[in-house]
Amino acid sequence: MPVVPPPAVTAPAAAAPVQVVNRFSFRLHAPMDKAAPLFGAQAERAWAGADWQPTFLFPQPPADVEGAVFTVPHGTRTATWVNTRFDLTNGRMDYVYVIPEVMTAAIAVALRPVAADETIVEVTYRRTALDPQANDAVVAMGARDAASGPEWKAQIERSWAKGQR
Repeated sequence: MPVVPPPAVTAPAAAAPVQVVNRFSFRLHAPMDKAAPLFGAQAERAWAGADWQPTFLFPQPPADVEGAVFTVPHGTRTATWVNTRFDLTNGRMDYVYVIPEVMTAAIAVALRPVAADETIVEVTYRRTALDPQANDAVVAMGARDAASGPEWKAQIERSWAKGQR
């Protein structure tokens, strides 16, 4: 009987960086031309809370335009954001940001009028870890993204109630 060599011992495969995609939507009681500007980084200051304080690198003075570049503190790091599409007419806003050595995120905001005074907002987050050690954080952030619709809607409605429409 031939001798069968023992199986080769191999190191466990290194984990690969993960990518998660999450979506949420909500309805705003406003026409699209009033709702769309809310999703620019500068305008978002009115409703997104104290943690949303983008520092604009371009343009100066700060403005919500395609090509805008800004930074946002993210814990002990800084995320650099780029607005890759800002199309108010068609209700489309896209952003990409990078937290060096941690992750990238692409965010797509799409608005769709459903009545003269109602707009559906659909948001898609695509997060990618840049290092497998960030996988758990990326998955956790994705789970929070998926549940963000009610919070965004409530924050916008609160800002409107304060006259920040």
